[in-house]
Amino acid sequence: MTELKICHLYPDVLNLYGDRGNVLCMKKRLEWRGISCSVTEVPIGERESLAKFDLFFIGGGQDFEQGLLLDDLRSGKGEDIAAAVRDGAAFLCVCGGYQLMGRYYETHTGEKLPFIGALDLYTVGADERLIGNFAFESEFGPVVGFENHSGRTYLGEGVKPLGRVIHGSGNNGEDGTEGARYLNCFCTYSHGPVLPKNPALCDGILAAALTRKYGRAELVPLGDLSEREAHESVLKSLG
Repeated sequence: MTELKICHLYPDVLNLYGDRGNVLCMKKRLEWRGISCSVTEVPIGERESLAKFDLFFIGGGQDFEQGLLLDDLRSGKGEDIAAAVRDGAAFLCVCGGYQLMGRYYETHTGEKLPFIGALDLYTVGADERLIGNFAFESEFGPVVGFENHSGRTYLGEGVKPLGRVIHGSGNNGEDGTEGARYLNCFCTYSHGPVLPKNPALCDGILAAALTRKYGRAELVPLGDLSEREAHESVLKSLG
């Protein structure tokens, strides 16, 4: 039986703007295709082997919530997450979860918070927030979402942007990049949640997890009428 095991990391503190809906979307799109799916939540303070999971989700949070995670990451969970990335497990990381995967976050007051370092990227806080509906072009076509972040993220060696900004700010409002892609790790600033309005992106992440586990990904097409209508409505509003 084809099955994916999903791990929702830090659902207790990283869950802004309905980001939990991304997990529900992945689960339903698997089940609609007859693919079994289980979801395990791993909050702060809980340790278990991450090697058994095929797909991970980390949502968004404020600077304060990210700071709360530092001790938990130092307990060994941070290295476990980095090892899962190196092993090719699929990840979707949104906003604060995206920043958490980098080397550090420097707050606007100058405090440097060391993070996981699974991806060669870093984030610097600013006084002005980047807010609003936005869109970017990706290998899965246009992706729409809602961004609200004061951090400016910069990509390092070997990390590709997930896409190029069409409308909005993206990673930093300077270089036109949005998100990050490294191995099977997909990172974005898109809240919303992002996946229900962007089924092609969702299926791309699911395909990455299935291919890693089974050597292939057989995802039969879905109707996606409501999903396409929501997607086009946002694009249209952006002009």
